[in-house]
Amino acid sequence: MLANLLKPKTPPLIGLDISSSSVKMVELVDAGKAGPRIERYAIEPLPKEAVVDGNIANLEATAAVVRSCHQRLSSRTRNVSLALPAAAVITKKITCSAALSEQALEAEVEGEANQYIPFALEEVNLDFQVIGPTASGEDVEVLIAASRKEKVEDRMAVAEAAGLRGLVMDVESYAMQAAFDLIRPRLPSQGRGQNIAMVDIGATMMHVNVLRDGQSVYAREQAFGGNQLNQEINRHYGLSPEEAEAAKKTGSLPASYESEVLRPFMDNLAMEVQRALHFFFSSTQYNKVDQIILAGGCAILPGLDDLIAARTRVPTMVANPFANMQISPSIQLKRLIADAPALMIACGLAMRQFDA
Repeated sequence: MLANLLKPKTPPLIGLDISSSSVKMVELVDAGKAGPRIERYAIEPLPKEAVVDGNIANLEATAAVVRSCHQRLSSRTRNVSLALPAAAVITKKITCSAALSEQALEAEVEGEANQYIPFALEEVNLDFQVIGPTASGEDVEVLIAASRKEKVEDRMAVAEAAGLRGLVMDVESYAMQAAFDLIRPRLPSQGRGQNIAMVDIGATMMHVNVLRDGQSVYAREQAFGGNQLNQEINRHYGLSPEEAEAAKKTGSLPASYESEVLRPFMDNLAMEVQRALHFFFSSTQYNKVDQIILAGGCAILPGLDDLIAARTRVPTMVANPFANMQISPSIQLKRLIADAPALMIACGLAMRQFDA
């Protein structure tokens, strides 16, 4: 089984998101009727090439950053929930008889998995979850997820080397959906019957996941991310990627930065989002998106939401899963708002402890 993928019941844990550029941790606690409270979080940059295309390329370097991030978090909790990139997981929805026993359902899932997984079953971690009844009521829809064992083991090994204990292995897109459920109440009609495009702009990739009533109806990756902005800064001003990142945060770039570098990058990014929506329209039955939600480190670029809204003619907002949460007094609200779009996956992973 894929480390209790999709259906855990866990003790308190930390959401641990290992991306290609950084390690992010979020710890939530149960605040009773008020729901979860964000207790603490931390972000640590990863060295270049430590994680490549979602794969752990340098286990020791990655584990060292995870250990450092946990120390900065200052939490006694050592249980973590992790996630695999969607590209590392094969998912498929199947229909099974609602009358099947759990044992018979498991056998049917394995039989189905044999047909579409291009690896021997002993080489993969396999899990499934019953989503719910079909319209007829006689069958149920079942989600199957499978990943190569080494993909799971690499992330578990990173956690272990950092002195942590991996309890849950999720999928990044599902963790993002869990965090989206915290944003949903702020949408018109809570997003019911609407197509919501989650656009996660990472360092190297832009992930687009269109949700409708809690289910993904379209997903796509495009090779465009924040590293391209750093490359442009390097080309214009001769700064290393690390220096460019630091200069962006401190606002110490030359006066020409906004007009010569930042604005063209944002225009290109808005064009990529528009392109992604066109792919969605041409490959599905839908011809409309009702809301765009921006996540990832680039989401907080000033004016990006307005620029994308103007280009796509779709209302656009910046993701903040903590907007309706209680916040620990030790957390700086201004900093949390700035970091929130990049914490979507870590937040969704931290929410797993509250699953029924």
